[in-house]
Amino acid sequence: MSDDDPYIAGDKRASDWRVFRSILMFGADPTAWQRAFTDYFQARLRFRYLNPIRLLQEYGSFEGEGFSILAIQCSLIEFLESTVQGVNYRHLRRRETLGPHEYSHSAELFTHFLCNRQPFAREFDQQLADDFYVGIRCGLLHEARTKNGWRVRAAASSGNVVHRGKKLVFRNNFQSGTDAFIAWYEQVLPQDASLQQAFVRKFDSLCD
Repeated sequence: MSDDDPYIAGDKRASDWRVFRSILMFGADPTAWQRAFTDYFQARLRFRYLNPIRLLQEYGSFEGEGFSILAIQCSLIEFLESTVQGVNYRHLRRRETLGPHEYSHSAELFTHFLCNRQPFAREFDQQLADDFYVGIRCGLLHEARTKNGWRVRAAASSGNVVHRGKKLVFRNNFQSGTDAFIAWYEQVLPQDASLQQAFVRKFDSLCD
């Protein structure tokens, strides 16, 4: 195999996707779309995001691994929302403009997920999502630290993802919320033609 045929989901390569996508019909054959979810979406999440998070949770010593877990989760959120919308990141150079289904700034995508996707939408409004984006997402990914008074804890017995007043994020509860969103997506993808079209746009882009 050449470098032009990368792995995109477990042992699935770009060439596998190009063959498989030919059987996908929008709004039809839920069985094929369940396979798309399992073999491509779920496999990509499991090996690149979810398994590493589980290992850190299982073998962590509560000595700072919450930063690594949340950094992975923040990366995962952008992938989840961009897949649901079927949009792909593009770095704009001077005088360039975005094409259809492209974005160049992650903030709007990230906060849209928190404010509109369950179960996160029950706790986040735009103000809190913006603060979380700066203090947690940007702090961790750019400076390997939290900012603006945010702190990381393992879990809350309430099941809450965040404590607004104390500016706490509970990384295990955050993961439970992410798992719940993924379970919802698995249920609706085989039935929803617009999500299916977005799915194809995302995976076509992953194969570019």
